[in-house]
Amino acid sequence: MQVDEAGFYNRLLDYHNILYLCHRNADPDAISSAFALSEAVGGKVGLVDGCNRVATLLVDKLEIAVINNPDPKDYDLVVVVDTSTSAQLNDIKLTNYCVVDHHATTALTENASFYLHRNATSVAEIVYDVLICMGAPIMHRMALGLMTGIVTDTGHFKHATSRTFKTFSEIIDSSGVEYAEVLDLMASTPQDVSMRIAMLKTASRADVERVGDWLVVTSNVSSFGGSASSMLINIGGDVAFVGTARSDNIRVSGRAKRDAVNAGVNLGKIMEEISSHYEGTGGGHAGAAGIDVVADMDTILFECVELVKEILRTKKNPLSL
Repeated sequence: MQVDEAGFYNRLLDYHNILYLCHRNADPDAISSAFALSEAVGGKVGLVDGCNRVATLLVDKLEIAVINNPDPKDYDLVVVVDTSTSAQLNDIKLTNYCVVDHHATTALTENASFYLHRNATSVAEIVYDVLICMGAPIMHRMALGLMTGIVTDTGHFKHATSRTFKTFSEIIDSSGVEYAEVLDLMASTPQDVSMRIAMLKTASRADVERVGDWLVVTSNVSSFGGSASSMLINIGGDVAFVGTARSDNIRVSGRAKRDAVNAGVNLGKIMEEISSHYEGTGGGHAGAAGIDVVADMDTILFECVELVKEILRTKKNPLSL
């Protein structure tokens, strides 16, 4: 059953032992949203498979108590945060659960007791509205987390909407946290040598296919696929796909520039369509998505590129005009 922000909060009040569960390699949007809900309503923050570098720094900075690999059976209700597929939870078995999410496709809502889903640039924005509905004060730690979640999930506001800026401004006004504090926190994130090596390998292995004035880039790397695909966009690609092998499974992370999205590219739908032909899952946002399937990596990369080519073949790239 789909509910609004007020309905979501009122249903949470029916439970006393709640787990807010984040997807694997949790990002600041997931961590901050789970933390804000746990502070306002009560409950624990759970991680199924760690978190990324900025989220790790956020956990340390805000002194968030997290439970690694929690057992859902130990809780009355599991609130799945910022997660669209069971694969992102390493397919752990859920019984009584609900979902708060913002992805274009959210398969987990099908069996959820209830869910709050809205087209937003981050879950942090949705959670902020929940907090406003319940009249919860936006405290310093909570605000710093939500603001970091918004900044990172919008690509430093590259994908922000007017509503994003409105919410961000309201958090600043109500909490007193300055934007500079968010930037300082993110700037203090240590640079991982293995990540830097991965970025260089991704670039050296890149294949570029030109579609008119659009550049579609593919590559592969052993880890950091999401960061690698973003890097390929930053150095010139319009759409990028990076494959990562994980035993029998492969994951492809996709990123697209706003101009490509405006031209009709929706990576979330593309990943969902391709995954339906294989054993696995896929989905995400129009400009950022992923797929986890049992298949040949080159085959999946080829199918991703072909679907993007169909969309862009007749479209003009504004940068070339």
